[in-house]
Amino acid sequence: MTRLFIAFLLLGSSVYLSGCSGCSRSGSHQTHRTRRSTTDSTKNGGSQAPATVPKPTLTQIGSGPTEVAMEKENGVYKVPVIVNGVSMKFILDTGASLISISATEAEFMVKQGALTENDIIGQSKFQDAKGDISPGSVIRLKSVQIGDRVLENVTANVVSNAKAPLLLGQSALSQFGKISVDYRRNMVTFD
Repeated sequence: MTRLFIAFLLLGSSVYLSGCSGCSRSGSHQTHRTRRSTTDSTKNGGSQAPATVPKPTLTQIGSGPTEVAMEKENGVYKVPVIVNGVSMKFILDTGASLISISATEAEFMVKQGALTENDIIGQSKFQDAKGDISPGSVIRLKSVQIGDRVLENVTANVVSNAKAPLLLGQSALSQFGKISVDYRRNMVTFD
């Protein structure tokens, strides 16, 4: 069952898509929603209803702004983020519409039990800044922790390109009132 789920998550998008009319150069996507269940809806004569994702919520653990240290790696700044209990380092990308993870990270999360079949929202194609188009899945992340802030029910994409970088995009960043970057101290402050 796990292998079938991973195959759907990472490769199944080409069945659902033809074209990328909703893509943009900033990491946008065009989503085709689907709801997966353990029973085949065509056997029951029904159609698949779109999955619904609750609106993201932001919880503050501490008081005041939270500062997060950035690390410069290969010319880009990365910040530590805990996604569904799994620690990762993301590129802070204000131009990306969603949080983006590669097929490799998604497969690791599935094996850790941090990502399940119920987290799939739909399939989509994504266009990166270079204009390359990759198929992928749109998923719901149960929790995204940045410093002492926890976001719940955040939309993200899984790009089937195994080399795709981890991007912390607007599906998370737009939930904060203010974000400031201090390059002298290598810190990001989230309000």
